[in-house]
Amino acid sequence: MVQESSAAADTKIVRRQSKAAQHVSVDICVVGAGISGVSAALEAARLGRQVAIVDGLPTLGGQAVNSIIGTFCGLFANGTHGHQFTYGIAEDILRDLGKIPGALYRRHGPVTTVVYYDEIALGRWVEEQIRAAGITVILGAVLRDVHLDGRRVKELELATRYGDMRLSATGFVDATGDAALTWQAGFACRESASRQVYGTQMVVLENIDEASHPTREEIAARMMEKGEAYQLVRRNAVSFVIPGRGIAVLNMTHTETPLEPLAAAKSQLEGKAQADRAVQFLKAEFPKCFGQSRVRAYGNPGIRQTRWIVGRHQLSVDEVRNGTRFPDAIGRTAWPIELHDHGAGYVWQTFPEDHTHYIPLGSLTPAEADNLVAAGRCIDADLAALSSVRVMGPCIAMGAAAAHALDLAGSGSVHQIDIASLGRRLHDNLERNDAQPRSELSAEEKRHAEEKRQTERTHA
Repeated sequence: MVQESSAAADTKIVRRQSKAAQHVSVDICVVGAGISGVSAALEAARLGRQVAIVDGLPTLGGQAVNSIIGTFCGLFANGTHGHQFTYGIAEDILRDLGKIPGALYRRHGPVTTVVYYDEIALGRWVEEQIRAAGITVILGAVLRDVHLDGRRVKELELATRYGDMRLSATGFVDATGDAALTWQAGFACRESASRQVYGTQMVVLENIDEASHPTREEIAARMMEKGEAYQLVRRNAVSFVIPGRGIAVLNMTHTETPLEPLAAAKSQLEGKAQADRAVQFLKAEFPKCFGQSRVRAYGNPGIRQTRWIVGRHQLSVDEVRNGTRFPDAIGRTAWPIELHDHGAGYVWQTFPEDHTHYIPLGSLTPAEADNLVAAGRCIDADLAALSSVRVMGPCIAMGAAAAHALDLAGSGSVHQIDIASLGRRLHDNLERNDAQPRSELSAEEKRHAEEKRQTERTHA
């Protein structure tokens, strides 16, 4: 039994006045710890820069981990075994998670290769990589103010539950998703005035019967037939199985994603209510697969697009469709136009196997700022163009490009860096074409390939 000494074991304290904000100074500050922000932070650290990464959540990983997206999309060229587009931390993740049984699964086709991943394994990978790189981490932080010196961001004011902070840096990355840093700095941003882009409440179901999982076409047909009876908002949705784990990840809801606090909280609750109705639908309509299933986890709200920067160049859907190769290209992908602009479904327009489209540095650089680069879903693009470049593969490429652009700029302007030097640094993400190993196709892959050939014959 532990006996306390006669002296008090603790100290009574009373808050009488505000403490001075703690100050941190680094070379490069990344605001937003999703996949693009993590890519930027790790790349900057590998360049020998002192780096800080800031996020409003109490954990790293952003949507990639905490919204349970579960898939690396846009990482490979089209076709069942298209070559890899993005390297850097993407290559590291595929290598390291590939060593963990069940942490990665590649689904080849019918459009492209999508990599399913265990979000717990990815989350720990991110944490360990950030820790090993010696990056300063500030979590649970609210951006209160941004101080400028002309066209340069100089310092951020942050509020955390542990006290206020000031963070100064030579260069900044806006990987917030909502362009929060750019917006708070007073630089011009864009919002859609005419069309809503919907988010998704992801859900993980466990204890499913994998062998009985219906096809996407079967789920979509049943949702169109009976969706009204279950009060489903979205009628064209996805349930995908992580093979060998007895779980399915549901992408079956459409929720509004407002930038107003009360409306955002209300929408989050509505998203989970939609998810519950989707689970009820699956259990009742496909009982052999889902009848004994239960919800293992609800992700944080998944957000596709809200507010974005005004860059030196706005990427257009015509440039995406034409595969325009920009002089200042920093990344590439071939992901389809995937625009979730109506509640019941979404636009899905695929590209040929030889298609590639590119992202210019001008879409990452706010026109009014010299030391700020955006990465991820808040770069400058029209709605349809952004829907094809906001997925994981190109977001990793954007993060790497942001780090290199700021490294090249130093105390100068990102608008005046040597673009040829940037291109040489980003060579792998622009030119490297490592082929994927071609093992024997699974039965599912063969079926998808045959469905694709049938579709192509019909359209021909």
